[in-house]
Amino acid sequence: MTTQAIPPRRALVPRALRGWLLPLALIAVWWAAVRFGWSTSPLLVPVSGVWDRAVQQVASGALTVSLAASLWRDLAGFALGATVGLVFGAALGLSRLFERLVGPTFHTVKQISLFAWIPLISVWFGLGDAAKVVFLSLAAFFPVVLNTFEGIRAVPPDLLEVARVLKFTRRQTLWRVVLPSASPSIFAGIHLGLIYAWLATLGAEYLLVSGKGIGNTMIDGRENFWMDLVIFGVIVVGLVGFTLNWIASRIEQRLLAWRGRSVAAG
Repeated sequence: MTTQAIPPRRALVPRALRGWLLPLALIAVWWAAVRFGWSTSPLLVPVSGVWDRAVQQVASGALTVSLAASLWRDLAGFALGATVGLVFGAALGLSRLFERLVGPTFHTVKQISLFAWIPLISVWFGLGDAAKVVFLSLAAFFPVVLNTFEGIRAVPPDLLEVARVLKFTRRQTLWRVVLPSASPSIFAGIHLGLIYAWLATLGAEYLLVSGKGIGNTMIDGRENFWMDLVIFGVIVVGLVGFTLNWIASRIEQRLLAWRGRSVAAG
């Protein structure tokens, strides 16, 4: 008796398009709400109005200027916060004495809401770009510190014992054992720091002195009741956040690819 192989069931929606289902459904509901008059609020602008605003922002160069300003602050704050966070987190993870001296204070300070720092930052650094960059660096600092610290402390004792048996120096142990083992957690912290810094960019532009930036574009729309501009700004913020997350994920996968190869070889 022969059995026939059951052909695999075809997916109703191709995998590449599945992530677009919800956005397209929301756009369809949005269009229908305007088209059939489900709401008479002037704040419910048509899809075509947002598209026209997007074309106008791109053609005039306003979008380029706003995005450049926001991304510059975001990347500057992220670079500062991630760099200091890596050093601080490594010191916490590698030195028990440093952890006992500084750790309790750090774990207390990390409970403070990020936005609670704005009054102090504005007093110390003013209300301009310097204050915004410092605020964004704080947003990136805490996740990088925590993940670096936890990654180092989670290094398996067996690996450290092997390093002692092989008589590795402290430098060799750090570079050949500790950092490779802790790298997934460290990269996860850097990834989170990048995303948190972008989210904080909007908060900084809202709460500190206005200037160029995508957040300030949304503020202009709100103050003038240009809801098409506000919605356009929300879409841009989401797309930039998605792009940053995608780039960080690809870089993380590339840099950690050696772990998969080592596991397969083992």
